[in-house]
This record gives sequence, structure tokens and C-alpha cells, in this order.
Amino acid sequence: MRPEERAATPLLGRQRELSELGTAVGLGERPRPAAVVLGGDAGVGKTRLLGEVGSRASEQGWRVLVGHCLDLGDSALPLLPFTEILGRVDDEAREILAPVVAHHPGLARLLPAVRAMTAQQPAGPTDGRPGAAPPSVRGREGRDGRDEGAARAELVEALHAVLEVLGADRPLLLVVEDVHWADRSTRDLLSVLLARGFTAPVSVIVSYRADDLHRRHPLRRALAEWGRMPAVHRMHLGPLRDADVRALVHAVRPGLADQRAVDEIVRRAEGNAFFAEELVVARELGDDALPTDLADLLLVRLDRLPDDTRTVVRAAACVGRRVPHVLLAEVVALPDDELDEALRAAVEANILVPVPDAGYVFRHALLGEAVYDDLLPGERARVHAACARALRDGRVPGTAAELARHARAGQDPVTAVRASVQAGQDALGVGGPAEAAVHLLGALELLEPPEVAAQAEVDRTTVVLEAVEALVTAGDAPRAVALLRQEVAVVDPSALTARADLLVALAQASLLLDEPGVSVLAATEESLDLLGEESTARRVRALVVHARALADRGRFEVATRAATAAHDLAGELGQDRLQTEAATVLGRLTSFLGEPEAAVEEMARVIDRLRPSGYAAGLVRALHQLGGILLEQGRFEEALGSYREAAELTRQHGRPWAPFGFDARLLAGIAAYVVGDWPEVDRLADVRDESPPAPLAALLGALALHTLAGRGDPSAPRALEALPLSTVHDGWAVVLATGPAIDILGDTGEVSQAVTAYDRAVATVTELWHVSSFAAQVRFGALLLGHLAGRAVAAVGQERAELVAVGERLLEDERAVARRRAELGRDDGPEGAAWTLRLRAEHLRLRWRADAAPPAPEELIGAWEEAHDAFDRLGHRFERARSATRLASVLAHAGPERAPRARELLAEARREAERLGALPLLAEIGALDGRTAPPPPTGGQGPRGRLEVELTPREREVLALVAAGRSNGEIGRQLFIATKTVSVHVSNILAKLGVSSRTEAAAVARERGLLG
Repeated sequence: MRPEERAATPLLGRQRELSELGTAVGLGERPRPAAVVLGGDAGVGKTRLLGEVGSRASEQGWRVLVGHCLDLGDSALPLLPFTEILGRVDDEAREILAPVVAHHPGLARLLPAVRAMTAQQPAGPTDGRPGAAPPSVRGREGRDGRDEGAARAELVEALHAVLEVLGADRPLLLVVEDVHWADRSTRDLLSVLLARGFTAPVSVIVSYRADDLHRRHPLRRALAEWGRMPAVHRMHLGPLRDADVRALVHAVRPGLADQRAVDEIVRRAEGNAFFAEELVVARELGDDALPTDLADLLLVRLDRLPDDTRTVVRAAACVGRRVPHVLLAEVVALPDDELDEALRAAVEANILVPVPDAGYVFRHALLGEAVYDDLLPGERARVHAACARALRDGRVPGTAAELARHARAGQDPVTAVRASVQAGQDALGVGGPAEAAVHLLGALELLEPPEVAAQAEVDRTTVVLEAVEALVTAGDAPRAVALLRQEVAVVDPSALTARADLLVALAQASLLLDEPGVSVLAATEESLDLLGEESTARRVRALVVHARALADRGRFEVATRAATAAHDLAGELGQDRLQTEAATVLGRLTSFLGEPEAAVEEMARVIDRLRPSGYAAGLVRALHQLGGILLEQGRFEEALGSYREAAELTRQHGRPWAPFGFDARLLAGIAAYVVGDWPEVDRLADVRDESPPAPLAALLGALALHTLAGRGDPSAPRALEALPLSTVHDGWAVVLATGPAIDILGDTGEVSQAVTAYDRAVATVTELWHVSSFAAQVRFGALLLGHLAGRAVAAVGQERAELVAVGERLLEDERAVARRRAELGRDDGPEGAAWTLRLRAEHLRLRWRADAAPPAPEELIGAWEEAHDAFDRLGHRFERARSATRLASVLAHAGPERAPRARELLAEARREAERLGALPLLAEIGALDGRTAPPPPTGGQGPRGRLEVELTPREREVLALVAAGRSNGEIGRQLFIATKTVSVHVSNILAKLGVSSRTEAAAVARERGLLG
């Protein structure tokens, strides 16, 4: 990574340390002398933290001087960091330095120009001539016959005087970096400065690399001495949290959308910012191995070790991140006492660290990777084979996963297959589906050679089905379907049971996706034919999936017969879990057949039966289905409760990405959005501390768009653009994202793009779902018509005609949806009815505003009254407020007798919009009630209404800084909040003041006395 790129990367995850360090050095209104010793591993972020503290000190008027110790070996000049510091002072404050140098002439020898000449002169006394060596590097006798001690004391006094004078001029922050490379003179001088302290506001920060301090490092004694000084504050900079490393990765490469790749970088970096940045760059170059420069940097430590220690460290790198002593003793051919000595040397060199369970770990995992990558293939294979033998024979305790890894790398595929299968089963048992999938897919790969399959004695179909379960539970259903399609194509035709099992699994996984090329119904029908009329649990499972496949095609009566047969057969066989699955399907089918209340009762009975059973997956599925029934009835609060419980259950069991649990999380977000609990939507969509599979991350990103759009967040267009292309291949993702996308594009004036978003969504979903129309089209059409109507007033000529033509097309689409619903014999639920009324009202509003066959006032008002009442009954807080605003708009033009009702509606809408923080709606309301100016369609400036503006305390703070000309970044640093948060506050302020720029905001604030 280039230095300029690294410098541009923001400081992340260090707010606590930044605050602690700023307080410790005395930043603030009353500067004071202070001393801090800061330690931390290489690359963890010490320099970045010191740079940020230095910037804040400079902003507060401090003078900041930085000196660096360098790893120059025996050729290093003594007191080199102070030469660098005095050079800066000589450049920037010579008038302050000159009197001190005149009083302490020996100080001049530390100035850079003098030291450069000194390097060209022979050592020895020079009677004060410009080429003289500084006292610290001369012999025992100094100038005028004084010994070295006296000369050094004079130099210390001179440096202290310089710093006191500089601190008296203005507060001084002195930073000395990398003192693990410091020479003895520098360490001694720092000891004196830290012990003596200052009377002027001079703060000293000394930093060092903790991982460079072996047991005999000379800095250890100095650190112990400094730690006993009461005035010295010790700090250790530990690793970043995973969430902060993840944020750093996205800051370095904002376009990196592969969450698994990000998660792998986070895992390998182990909280080290420098390592994370280097791994990002390496990935971009298509190389998962360590970057060469980073590997070389890490391996330098190994070169300094004795031969036996290098042998032990190399073996440890093969053993793994955790290195049990007993396993190391098995694979390293050294006597116990020599092994102990070799390990002691590795520990003292900070390469290995002892851990409580009688073993070791590498100080940093990347160090182990670098050592491992440096081994020859034969060296690795021998150590891995020895580890596998020790584990397999029981001489050393270990897990199946460890045995699988060593057996595979040690070229023992038969042992590796058996161990991989066991490791996969173990991982599934403890809630680790992603890890299970890795092991089981690895086993399938090893089973490819016939001779391995014959010796391993493992049933391939069983392993495939376990791998599919792991993949689906981990949220990777597309990969599960691909695996199943491959296996169905090659399975032995005579293996009827195996083929039936694979077909049922294929149908079940495909129901989770919009998978082209897979006929779910054909798969379940073939599986049932293969199984015949046998009374087995296998047939029950096939019938349950068959019922779901029929329901997916709208064949509810036939589906009910299949589910009933599955329920009865499961009862006969005593298969309680399968019977509850069939009962869950039957309950859902009851709602599809037009009996929602009966369906709720059926589902409640199933849930009561499941709660004490311990069958968490079945309970999650039943809660999810109950939520769907309630959602379709418009009972959003109750649906939210069911979905929340399902999502929490699946999280508690370590399966957050499993299908029904994850869907419950998404649908809980939708329900929360409807009932106006937008912070809950944000919480459910937040993945900063998680690593969802890429397709599921896209779905959560689509959920997050809802509140971004509703609030008019400035980041909403970027978030919309950031949705990955995979989103358009999933019908559910398209349905989730298109509504907010239309609002985001419409609110930013991109109405033509909003039309394109609608058309693209309709084309995608109808193709993926094999339908001519779908219910969500009505909602999309209503939202789009609202933006068309908003644009119609300003549009003229051809543009206005095109807006009206699009509106007619949207109305016809709504009629097509109604016809298809009638063909299926399904009633329109409360939500569908509300959006239908809204679409028709928006269509009339478009005609009215475009003056294209405008409706009669009573027809227009009546349509909007119906739409408003429908959303009121539905309990959709935001859309009720938006409908109220547009009803008020048409009432306001219908005569003065309608004005009281219009004001009442606007007051209701404003209260809701302010509660939600819905800026676009507030702007629309403001255009009607005169409290803010309407945003002019062509970008001109409209009149500014008078208003007793209600700003929060934080908004007043931000407004004052905006008026002072501060940027968002400067405001964020001063108030200790994120720049993005400042941006949102500024947008809120502009909306409340009814202005379009920061300059206008400052003028209005002064005019209305808002800055006092």
C-alpha cells in the first residue's frame, strides 16, 4: 500500500485511546506538563494515533515536534531524534532557539548542519570549532578537559532549557517515536526529562514496539524505571476490534462487497491495522499469500534465532495457530531439555507466546503464516504427517478438524476423509455451519478418486446431504443447489433411495431461491414416484416438500392434500418433528385458502406444541409462518413480535443466516418500518459486527435503504449504487429494494431513473417468478406516481405528456395485478387494498397537477380520503403521514372551507415526520404550510417562511459551527462525532430552516437569533 494511501486512511476504532491520550498529555483549555509512554506491536496504529493527537494539538495552538529513532545498527548517531527535533526548531523558531544556544553553545553541535559536518571530521577535541563531535560521542575527556559526564550534564541542561523556553512561548508536544531503536544516550536523556519534568506546558510522548522487546532488550530497564515515575502515564495500544478492522477494510477499499473476503482479512489481521491494509492490497493483486515485503519483514526475526529454535518454530508453524507442547515434542526430534531451550529462545524473541493450556501461540498469526510459507513442500508434508500419526494413534489429544488438516497436508487422504466428515458433523452440532460446509466439501473433493472412496467406507450421498444442510444453514443456498444439481446428474440410477433423497433436498433448497433451470415440482413428483407408497419418514419428508412446491405454484387445494397425508403418516410413524413440519405447512395453506383467523389458531397450536420440544428449527419455521399470516392481515405489531422471536432464536442457536431465521429478521425490519420503529430497522439491518454471506448482505442493504430513503439521508444514493449486481438476480431482493430505490431517485430529482428502476424490477421479478404480474407492483406504481405528480407542475410540453403516459401505464399495471388476483381466487389484504387506493389517488393527482383531463375536486378529494383512511387502518405510520400531506394539498385548493381540515392533517403529518426524522416529507409539508420553503423544481430560490424553528441541542451546536465556516470533518472532530453524523445533522438543519445551502443557513440563523 502506497504511503499516500495509508496517510489518507481514517483513524478507526481508537476513540477511547485517542481520548485517553489527549487527556493524558493535557490537551484542553488548561494545558499542563505531562509525560506518556506508549507501547504496542508493530503496525497496530501507534503512529496514526500519535499523528491524530498531534493534529488536535496543532489545532489548539500547540507547537508539535516529532523525533524518530532509526534502526541503523552500530552506525547510528547518538541523540538522533533530538537532532531532528532541534532542526525543526531551528527552521521554525530560530529567534527562540538562538538565545538558548548562545547561553549553551554545546547545544549547537546537535543541530543537523553541524552534525553533518561532524560526520566528515575525525573524532577528537576541536576546541568548540564547528566540526567538533558532540559530548556524547567523544572520549572520556571533553572540551577544556572536562569529563564526559559533565559535558552530558551540560547538554541535558541545554535541551531542557530549550524545551522550557518553547513551552513558555506556547504549549509544546514533544513526540519521540520508536525508542526500541534508541541509543543509550537517547534513553538516558529521556529518563532525565521524564523524571525532572517541566514547569511550562511541555508534554512528552515516547513510543516503542512492544513486540521488539526480547528479554535482554536494553529498553526494558528504562521502561521499568519510567513506569515507577508518578508523573508518567503508561499506555498500551492493543489490537483493533474485528468490527473496526472491518470498517478499516471498507475505508481502504469502499467497493469491496465480498463479505467473506473481508471476514478472512479480518481474521488474518488479528486487529493489526497495517497487516489489514497490506492484506487488502494483496487480495486486489489476486494473491491470498502474504505480500512479499510483509513476509520479509516478519521473517527477519527468525534469522536471528539459533538453529534449534528455527527448527522448532518451523514445526510450530505446521502445527497451527495453537501449538500444544506435547504435539510439538512428538514431531521435533530434540531431547526434552534442548526442546525447552529452543522454545525459551522463541518466547524471549517474542515469536511464540506461552498460553495456559500447556502450549504456545504465535505472537501474531501472520508471523506463523510467513514461517509456514517459507518452508519447502517436503518439510511441510513430513511435519503434517507426523502430527496426523500422533493424533490418529491417540498419543496426543486433538479434534477431528485438526486430524483432517494434518492428514490432508500429510498426504493421507483416507484418514483425511473420515476426519473431515466427523469434523463437519461436530461443527454442525455446535452451531458452526460455515465451518461444517468447509469440512464436508473437502471430504467430497477427497472422495473423487475411486480408490480413496473404496478405502474410506463413507457414503457419498450422506456426505452430500450433510454438506447441503451446512451450506443452507450458513446462508449459501445457491451453492447448495449447484452441488445438488451436480450430484443428481451423476448419481447411480439404480440407487433409488439416494436419488430420491437428493431430489427432495434439491427441491427444498430451490424453494429458497429464484433458481432458473430447476423445476421444484418435477423434482418432488419424481422423488415420490421413486419412493412408491412406502410408509417411511423419508416419504413424509418428500410429501412435506411436495406440498410446499404445490403452494409455491398456487395449487393450494392439492398442496393441502399432500400436507395432510404427510401429517397423518408422520403421526402413524411417531415422527413428531416431521408432523409439526406438516402442521406448519397446513396452517399456512389455511391462510392461502382464505381463512386467516383459523390459520392463526392452527399456527398457535403448533407453536405451543413446539416450545417444550427443544426443536428450535421447527419453532423458528412456525413463528416465521405465523408472522407471514399476521403480516398479510395488516397486524404488523403482532407480526413483528413473531418475527423478532424467530430471529432471536436462530441467533441464539448460532445459525443467524439459516433461511427461516434470516427471513424473519428481514420481515421484522419491514414490520418495524411500517409501525414507525425506524431505529429497530436500523438495528436489524446493521451488519458492522457480522459477516453475512454476500447475497444476504445485499438483502440487509436493501432493508437499510428503507430508512435511508425515508429520512432523506445524504448517503442514500451511494447506498443504492453500492447494492451488488447479485441483488437483481433474486426476486425477493428486487422487491425489497425497489420501493426505497424509487423514493431515493425521485427525491433527488432523478424521476426518469425512478421509472427505469420500476421497469427493471417488473421485468426481473416476472421472469424469475414466471408470472405476468405481482402484488408489489402496485406499491411500486403508487410510489412512482407520487414522484411523477411532484414533477408534473414544473414539466412542460413533451416531458409532461411523457409523465402522464407513464402514469396511464402504471394504472393499467395495477388493473393487471387485480385481474391475476381474481384468477387465483385470492382476496386483497389490508396492505394491498391500501396501496391500490393510494395508486388510484396518485394517478388522479398526476392528472390534476399535469392539467391532463383533471378530475373533479370531489373525485380527487374522495380518492385521497379513502387512501388516507386505508393507511390509517393499516397502521402504516409513514405512509399515513404522506397520504395526509397529499390529502391536505388537494383540500387546500378546494376552497377556504376546507382549510381547517387541511391544517389538521398537516399538523398530524408534521408530528409524525418530525418523530421519524423524515426530511423529504418535512420539505413537502413545509411547502404547504408556509413554515419552510418548497424546494423549487428548477433549482431557483423560493420564498422563505417565518418559523419558530425547533432545533435539538446538538443541531444548535452544529449550526453554530456551520455559521463559523467549519467543514463537516472539522465539526466532527470538535464534537467527537462521525462526519456522516454531522452530514445528517446539517441536512436536518437545512430542511428545518427551509434553505438549500450552508451559507443560507448561517444567514437565517443570524437573522433569527439562533446562534446566541
